[in-house]
Amino acid sequence: MDMGANSLPSPSCPDGRKRRVCYYYDPGICNVDYGERHFMVPRRVAMAHSLVASYGLLNHMTRLRTRPARPEELLAFHDQKYVDLLGRLTPAAYISDGDLRRTAEEHGIGPVRRLVDGACTNDNPVIDGLMGYCLSYAGGSLAAARALCGGDHDVAINWSGGMHHACRGHANGFCYVNDIVLAIKQLLGRFRRVLYVDIDAHHGDGVEKAFAGSNQVMTLSFHQYQTDFFPGTGSIDDVGEGAGRYHALNVPLKAGMDDQGYHELFKPIVGKAMQVFQPDAVVLQCGADSLSGDRLAGLELSVGGHAECVRYLRGFNAPLLLLGGGGYTINHVASCWCYETAVAVGKEDEIADEIPHHPYDHYYRSQGYKLQYRT
Repeated sequence: MDMGANSLPSPSCPDGRKRRVCYYYDPGICNVDYGERHFMVPRRVAMAHSLVASYGLLNHMTRLRTRPARPEELLAFHDQKYVDLLGRLTPAAYISDGDLRRTAEEHGIGPVRRLVDGACTNDNPVIDGLMGYCLSYAGGSLAAARALCGGDHDVAINWSGGMHHACRGHANGFCYVNDIVLAIKQLLGRFRRVLYVDIDAHHGDGVEKAFAGSNQVMTLSFHQYQTDFFPGTGSIDDVGEGAGRYHALNVPLKAGMDDQGYHELFKPIVGKAMQVFQPDAVVLQCGADSLSGDRLAGLELSVGGHAECVRYLRGFNAPLLLLGGGGYTINHVASCWCYETAVAVGKEDEIADEIPHHPYDHYYRSQGYKLQYRT
């Protein structure tokens, strides 16, 4: 795999290896807890940040110091009743108020019985600080989008974002607020066309649905696809509707897809989309559950293979927003997002594979304390 090509130069960056990168991190993410047995562990973002800091990568980026989103900013996509519900929900209120509990269930929050098989799931639990968490990660993605709109940065990063399953009035797939849709709407205030690329193992259904009828946004999702794999959407035949017909592209993959097979699809398809659609900005959802060894998915990408998607899109010289997403083997996720931060700033060839000593280094014992763990 070719990992050595430089990004194209830009007017502000004659050296294509250099990029003006901004980065968002809220330390409060450490305190967000979906529950002891839940697959989603937001602390993985804190682990990634700790690695980024330990490798000295913060010195090559502008730190976005921004306020959380305001509840009214969520209304650019989400409906008023749903936003109000998020503001009211606390574990204590959920237990004591039967009407609130029923309303939460109608919106996919708390224990919900599936219509398909009658099983009870709690994918989107009522957690402490729920609204604050949503406003934090949404605020990071909005701030990152504004930074690209202002023209002072070429790449913007928010690893706590990327919640691509959330719907207008419904939580879904561990996602309460769809920060991606909010960020793309922000970008459309400055850029005429936006390309959204999703490399999460799961189909980017919430984003695709939000822009299914738009010809200003093209959604392109590479995802594991089988009848018993969430969310079960993302067929190759799903291409958008109305004015957005053929502006939604899906690349369904079988379990076991490795780096070589992935990029034999990814590069020509993304390259053609860039050529034909000619976006003015690109959003890349970097869900790390497509990595080998994930607890929920069955794709087999290496850290380097996953990061090659970032490197490839970075090379097109378009404003680039990098967001997190899925990823449920948390040490693998942190390794990946740290390395992709290095790719964003053009330092991937300069950081050691040996993970430096830092507060979370004990988490990496199973991968031999190496950033590029063996698949």
